[in-house]
Amino acid sequence: MWGVPPVGTLTNARRPCPSPGPRSEGCCSPRGGTRRRSPAPRLGLGAAVTGTTRLVGPEAGAGPSSCSGAARQLGTRPEPGEAAAGAMAAPSPGPHEDFELGTLAGPAFARLRRSLGLAEEDYQAALGPGGPYLQFLSTSKSKASFFLSHDQRFFLKTLRRREVRALLAHLPRYVQHLQRHPHSLLARLLGVHSLRVARGKKKYFIIMQSVFYPTGRISERYDIKGCEVSRWVEPAPEGSPLVLVLKDLNFQGKIINLGQMCMEPSETCLAHNEHSGGGTDAPAGPQRSWLLRQMELDTAFLRELNVLDYSLLMAFQRLHEDEQGPGSSLIFRTTRSMRGVQSLEEPEAQNRRLLPDTPNALHILDGPEQRYFLGLVDLTTVYGLRKRLEHLWKTLRYPGRTFSTVSPTRYARRLCQWVEAHTE
Repeated sequence: MWGVPPVGTLTNARRPCPSPGPRSEGCCSPRGGTRRRSPAPRLGLGAAVTGTTRLVGPEAGAGPSSCSGAARQLGTRPEPGEAAAGAMAAPSPGPHEDFELGTLAGPAFARLRRSLGLAEEDYQAALGPGGPYLQFLSTSKSKASFFLSHDQRFFLKTLRRREVRALLAHLPRYVQHLQRHPHSLLARLLGVHSLRVARGKKKYFIIMQSVFYPTGRISERYDIKGCEVSRWVEPAPEGSPLVLVLKDLNFQGKIINLGQMCMEPSETCLAHNEHSGGGTDAPAGPQRSWLLRQMELDTAFLRELNVLDYSLLMAFQRLHEDEQGPGSSLIFRTTRSMRGVQSLEEPEAQNRRLLPDTPNALHILDGPEQRYFLGLVDLTTVYGLRKRLEHLWKTLRYPGRTFSTVSPTRYARRLCQWVEAHTE
């Protein structure tokens, strides 16, 4: 899964620290060939943003802040027992002579970050050695490793080589989709990098904006695929430190209540209700209409890419009283869009909406009582021969039940139907 794993807890994972003297070297890309050598700043993982470098770390005296522990942690899986313990613990460092960081499709991702209004200095600072990474100890079937930056704004996930190929092949169309629909629910991808530790196997990882940000008051988290097989997580006991991301079957009996956020019959509210086909008292507000339409647009795009098995990440946060009134800055009043994005599409075709004045606004919708964090993640699984065979096997294994491995057309339609059935 791409984004937050189905179940996990957070532990400290030390990030790569700068070596006393970095030197630049060439590095081969996944598609072959050698990329341009470029010096990198002394910024831990943030160094990979500007080019491919090899940083030589100390061989002796590897303490908790050494480069070795950080690089090794990025490429390994947690032990099963660690997740059960639910403790915050630093990994045991081990000596590594050196490690090598690489950047893939750097110019394209740099332009995408600028379009999001994300300054390179802020990006590198968040991913630099200023604090430890937080690692999810996950039971995800993908066997990927998951990390959060120390400020929890950015999410890191390790990828397989074939997933990297698919992502890079789809990158131009992904950027075009965000230009046409700047308020898309697709996760904002910020960079793809490689890491090789002590001449070991090269690992790949992606960096994206976290859907679940800011995290301080989130009470529930869900990973929705619109099916039932393997879609239940045993809830954590009361008082447990585990941060659980629940699944479809855990959501039974719940609803996403977007309601009517226009607290006054203002011109903005009237315009939105007229566009959505209702009057000022219409029970289905503009936000639900927008959400259903955007789900159709985004899943249609993923269907065209022949992609399936993506997830709708969702979290709940109860709004405070001062966030619900007519004077609140969180009420949808000011039209905002991605900075730096130019598009010839008409506003209606772009399906723009009114965004709240809050961090991570592209992934936030406010209802009368709850704030909802929503985003589509895991965009790299292609419906090829492997998945077609898996579909046949699951059809025999789970007769009459719904499972995730279906055709992209059916997958998109089913997830849209789930959202429509669970919103009001």
